[in-house]
Amino acid sequence: MVFSTIIFLFRFLPITLALYYLVPPKFKNTVLFVCSLIFYSWGEVKFFPIMLVLILLNYVCGLCMEKCADNKRLLRLFLIISVVGSLSMLVFFKYTNFIIRTINALAGLGIAEISGVSVLPLGISFYTFQTMSYSIDVFRGQVKAEHNIIDFGAYVVMFPQLIAGPIVKYRDVSKQLHVYKNRYSLQQIEDGVCIFVFGLAKKVLLADTVSKVWTDIIGVAGKSAGIGLANASTPLVWLGVIAYSMQLYFDFSGYSMMAIGMGKMLGFNFPSNFNMPYISRSITEFWRRWHITLSSWFRDYVYIPLGGNRKGLARQILNMFIVWALTGIWHGADWNFVCWGLYYFVLLTIEKSFLLPYLEKGKVWPHIYTLFLVVVGWAMFVGNEQGVGMALLFQKLFIPSGGVRVWYYLRNYAVTLIVSAVCCSPLPQFAWDKIKEFAWIKVSLVISLMYFSVCYIVGSTNSPFLYFNF
Repeated sequence: MVFSTIIFLFRFLPITLALYYLVPPKFKNTVLFVCSLIFYSWGEVKFFPIMLVLILLNYVCGLCMEKCADNKRLLRLFLIISVVGSLSMLVFFKYTNFIIRTINALAGLGIAEISGVSVLPLGISFYTFQTMSYSIDVFRGQVKAEHNIIDFGAYVVMFPQLIAGPIVKYRDVSKQLHVYKNRYSLQQIEDGVCIFVFGLAKKVLLADTVSKVWTDIIGVAGKSAGIGLANASTPLVWLGVIAYSMQLYFDFSGYSMMAIGMGKMLGFNFPSNFNMPYISRSITEFWRRWHITLSSWFRDYVYIPLGGNRKGLARQILNMFIVWALTGIWHGADWNFVCWGLYYFVLLTIEKSFLLPYLEKGKVWPHIYTLFLVVVGWAMFVGNEQGVGMALLFQKLFIPSGGVRVWYYLRNYAVTLIVSAVCCSPLPQFAWDKIKEFAWIKVSLVISLMYFSVCYIVGSTNSPFLYFNF
């Protein structure tokens, strides 16, 4: 079930919120757990047992780690069971066929791919990391094991952030999960509604609109052929990749805002996932602003345990290599994602080695430098999509060539591109901070955005969030 659909906006969400608000406090987590399972199973009921196994595995291992806290060997054993159990599901569904294809290519074999794992369970990359963070934190003694399986299940399968984040650690919401009375206030619900509507508008009014520049070039699988990447001129390809960069940001940050908004409606404060990443002055700063919860997860559970920057420069570089290789692989089972992760490893290594002081002194050129390299990174990121091809895409980007010119698209999409560029800046947040003090303007704006978003949804075909693929 997708947030930006009529069935979610006018059926599932209102019914879930009504039940959640009306039931006695002690049953709120039960309602949240059951409704979240329905949400998860709506389009993929065959993966329902996987979710239950994942919940039970980590719940039982958490209890066992608490019981044997003084026995380091057993404590480590149950941690290994929980982490390996969670990761094995992720690896099986997401990477099995990738591993088979790689072996076939390297060894010249013809091992058949497994058809049963051709469809990836929605959100498995996100909720697997959430369950792992719980088990690791229990192992470290940073949180107490959850004794109520309903409360634990509500955390794992909580529908707002289940499919595409933000990645919520158990310690972020454990206190709120156990507050049964006065979990939320009217002000919190109001704030949640505003954030949700802004996220919805980001998705359907910005992401889905600016995406047309890119899809007009490469086409839409099964619907339209587009002009074809081979027929596009170099300036047009650059425009398309820039449009894709903005689409990806609005799409993913829009989902995160909707998730955070719904979390507030339910009485939970999810961590922020984006902070205007395209205004960054370095790649280092970019990754402090983009997909913040993923970066913090790798920092807390991979980079720091490996030694971080405490064991010398050579070890720090090795640790960064491991983190960014894993970051690339996490995003997708294809070599272009591995290359994308290692691309950022190289850039960050260069910055940390000598470039950051010069970037901090600059005014305009650090922004241009960062945006250029980020857009090149997104070209690598999208290189495996149908109709693209990374070799052809980079050839078009960096070897000037003729083809369909850019002017037609600049003219037709000028307003969309300008509005999208403005919305990547701090200006919308600045304007909102000014006008939200005026109740009638605030209410009018939120209602208008909701109205136009719904109109757009009714008039368009289904457009799932891009990060559902990862």
